[in-house]
Amino acid sequence: MADPSSYRPKPGQIPDSPGVYRFRDEHRRVIYVGKAKSLRQRLANYFQPLASLHPRTATMVTTAASVEWTVVSTEVEALQLEYSWIKEYDPRFNVKYRDDKSYPYLAVTLNEEFPRVQVMRGHKKKGVRYFGPYAHAWAIRETVDLMLRVFPVRTCSAGVFRNAASAGRPCLLGYIGKCSAPCVGRVEPDEHRELAEEFCDFMAGRTGTYIRRLEQQMMEAAEEMEYEKAARLRDDIGALRRAMEKNAVVLADATDADLIALAEDELEAAVQIFHVRGGRVRGQRGWVTDKVEAVSTAGLVEHALQQLYGEESGDAVPREVLVPAVPEDADAVTQWLSGRRGSQVSLRVPQRGDKKDLMETVARNAQQALVLHKTKRASDLTTRSRALEEIAEALDLDSAPLRIECFDISHLQGQDVVASMVVFEDGLPRKSEYRRFQIKGFEGQDDVRSMHEVISRRFKRYLVEKEKTGEWGPEGVAVDADGDAMDTHGDGTDGVGVPVPGAFVKGSAAHGAGPHGEGPHGAGPHRDGPHGEGPHREGPLASGEVPVDDGRPRRFAYPPQLVVVDGGQPQVAAARRALDELGIDDIAVCGLAKRLEEVWLPGDDDPVVLPRSSEGLYLLQRVRDTAHDFAIRYQRSKRNKRIRTSPLDAVPGLGDTRKQALIKHFGSVKRLRQATIEQICEVPGMGRKTAEAVAVALAQAAPAAPAVNTATGEIMEDDGGTTA
Repeated sequence: MADPSSYRPKPGQIPDSPGVYRFRDEHRRVIYVGKAKSLRQRLANYFQPLASLHPRTATMVTTAASVEWTVVSTEVEALQLEYSWIKEYDPRFNVKYRDDKSYPYLAVTLNEEFPRVQVMRGHKKKGVRYFGPYAHAWAIRETVDLMLRVFPVRTCSAGVFRNAASAGRPCLLGYIGKCSAPCVGRVEPDEHRELAEEFCDFMAGRTGTYIRRLEQQMMEAAEEMEYEKAARLRDDIGALRRAMEKNAVVLADATDADLIALAEDELEAAVQIFHVRGGRVRGQRGWVTDKVEAVSTAGLVEHALQQLYGEESGDAVPREVLVPAVPEDADAVTQWLSGRRGSQVSLRVPQRGDKKDLMETVARNAQQALVLHKTKRASDLTTRSRALEEIAEALDLDSAPLRIECFDISHLQGQDVVASMVVFEDGLPRKSEYRRFQIKGFEGQDDVRSMHEVISRRFKRYLVEKEKTGEWGPEGVAVDADGDAMDTHGDGTDGVGVPVPGAFVKGSAAHGAGPHGEGPHGAGPHRDGPHGEGPHREGPLASGEVPVDDGRPRRFAYPPQLVVVDGGQPQVAAARRALDELGIDDIAVCGLAKRLEEVWLPGDDDPVVLPRSSEGLYLLQRVRDTAHDFAIRYQRSKRNKRIRTSPLDAVPGLGDTRKQALIKHFGSVKRLRQATIEQICEVPGMGRKTAEAVAVALAQAAPAAPAVNTATGEIMEDDGGTTA
């Protein structure tokens, strides 16, 4: 715990101007980001006697070890920079609203030649028109099904569209009139785009024009005694009216507004948003957050506005935003919202009438969401706390293991040997910290040796971060930019007698630690990472420079309180030995054996047996199973990639462009294998020498086993046909 007076800036050093400030902890991680009209006045509030500070603020300033600031010219710039830094650094003491789920949107892909109507989740894409969010995907599909009678826009995927175009036959929707079938040329691209734009206009609330137009066409058809056409138009009108009824009218003046309401207590806050377009509720969403900082209702509203509109622009920001309390810097927030929209935005608290009544409805939804969340979380927190306490008691730990890392080895008969590392913090998975490894120190099947290598590599990287210079670990062990041991003597060891995988040994051509490295999403050939990018491992650490810590989350930077390995005594002993070799003695190790679910500790001849009903055992099983599944998925992906390798890969000098040209010309590897050298030479860019090399490579390679269609059981031939 740091004393705030130890890093308090002198009053004359802090400028009296708008800006954004960052508090960092002893590891240089950014733990809090804030903005201020006057940096001098705001920062002075943090360095009062601890007894006069809010408990959460006191916790933050005692966790911090330094403070820094950036001066900006306006309050709007400060608001934008604060939002950017919160997104970038993910500071632990800032309020962050997170979706309780990924809400689905109705999306129209106007960025394609033939726009498509579909359900989309996740990040919004440029050139796509979104409507919603909706509470359930089935609600979108029901609405779309009703509207396709009138606006027969394409809904199929790109693959289905291409298949229909090549076959010259539309899909079922094309036959029943719910798609205009642009795939077979029934409508021109301009006509189909006009249909998509009319669909968007209707969804945006401009419904009266289309209803009146269809009614007029129905009357004309009836007068001309075209009763079948009139009946079809009548059904179309009914479908549109039913689609409109799914969104209740809440405001009579066709208002476009977002209504934001909050429900809060001392520890948590829930926010609910109703999206009203054209006077109708078009979408609803909600979040719940921990109040990790001392913040008022107005401050919560400001954070919610940043979360909602920080990455939005244009019509996604409504003309009117109704809130329960106006932020302190209301003018700056309004100016920022207007800049996001491109026109004036009104930010206010409704005082009377329909909007005030609707705001009360939104507030009731927020209160119900908070109650439901607290009911669920109370059970979850109790269970997780009990599980961690049971683990600490069973393993004789000093405190509950708030961060647990689990490692597992996976391979197929000694091939494609890989390992996984999963992280659980406070009993919950921390997926952004998951890591995958390739075993590169040896070949073959040896789970114990593999576990030793993985644990060594992971914690050598931790030592790199801990030492900050990035050059030397404890006990005289040299480590490189990636945390792997370095051979400093040319004898294949790391300086204390431990063999270095792939080390440069005098007289050997193998220099370097292997062609593959780890990353947050898997392995790759270039060892990319914050400390060295590219095949030559360039970077500040490789050049001997001390890295500048910018406060961003770092790989392998934080140690666990408990390491769990999937296995029994041998694997546990290997993990403990790896830590001992690195001089790390403050991290507990245990193993969970699958056969009897026994917990093994280093040096013990007998396992620790937890009751089958133990919450601690359930948590260890979940951690172990997560690591096991993560490792298997990685191993399968590597195996599938190896199996998909083409015999053309063995042809020297044959790049991807000419490979694609060969496959395109002949249609498949099978037909290419049957071609003569003269026929191969006919492919543009292929000389006779290369054609001969291709023919030799295909002749030497055994034909690949036929693929099987798992849905039908048919055997797929190379040329795309099937055989019984």
